[in-house]
Amino acid sequence: MTAFKDGVSTNDHPLNILVDGTAPEIERIPLFEVYMRMAEELAKRSTCARLQVGTVVTDARLENVLAIGYNGNARGLPNRCDSTVPGQCGCIHSEVNALIKAPGSIKDKVVFVTNSPCVMCAKLIINSGVSHVYYRRAYRDPSGAELLCSAGVTAVLYDRWEHEWR
Repeated sequence: MTAFKDGVSTNDHPLNILVDGTAPEIERIPLFEVYMRMAEELAKRSTCARLQVGTVVTDARLENVLAIGYNGNARGLPNRCDSTVPGQCGCIHSEVNALIKAPGSIKDKVVFVTNSPCVMCAKLIINSGVSHVYYRRAYRDPSGAELLCSAGVTAVLYDRWEHEWR
């Protein structure tokens, strides 16, 4: 029987699997939750009027933050949306802002994002060498998370510890 260090059975990241099958009592905040909270803090910098999103990209061992991002207009342009129409606000998505800064040579990157990715961001994540995507809330269209799974990227709704250690 497989046990998971953080108690989240959908989190199959190698660092979360216990080989002996006995899950220890969790005494401190899981590292997965730490990075998720970092993404939530980054979202607060977003200038998008409809949905504020933050992203953290780490290496496979969760030892190094490789890049960060949040959604908003392009550098040097006004800090506001171009339109109020959903899907046409003109903001660059947080995942894109993070992935363009992350080193392409590093494989099995891990992404922490406040909302599950849209389809276009999912495609960029797939092509960026990401193995796992953790998100706090599901986006209005589940197609992005479904696409990740169909391409072999593990997508995990990570809300188990959202209200702990506050």
